[in-house]
Amino acid sequence: MKKNLLISDRSLSLDQCYDFILSDECGGNAIFVGTVRNHNKGESVKHLDFDTYEAMALKVMGEVADEAIEKYDIEKIALHHRKGMVSIREKAVIIAVSSAHRDAAFQACRYAIDELKKRVPIWKKEYLENGSYWVNAHP
Repeated sequence: MKKNLLISDRSLSLDQCYDFILSDECGGNAIFVGTVRNHNKGESVKHLDFDTYEAMALKVMGEVADEAIEKYDIEKIALHHRKGMVSIREKAVIIAVSSAHRDAAFQACRYAIDELKKRVPIWKKEYLENGSYWVNAHP
């Protein structure tokens, strides 16, 4: 199994992602972690809420993972994303990649997070001190 996909309403685990990608054949491991920050566009953010069309999101995440494996010749990839309410400093997304060499791991990790944000039907709502709004609504 070369890919591990997860959408969860519980805390995401760096250890779970890292343990999945570890391989005796791979010396390059890259991990991207996206956390919730306390501000955006000059406003104080209280928390985020992620909504998703989960079946379709997992399908598209699988496509992104397959593309990264093919394009960058990586060994393994984990794509994990939160759903529901996520507090400041909590992990919202983890992308973990392993390959024989670091350059492919870095490139595949960057490709995966960029494509996930562009294509996967996961929507983010920011809750501010004075209201809330959907951010970058897409797919």
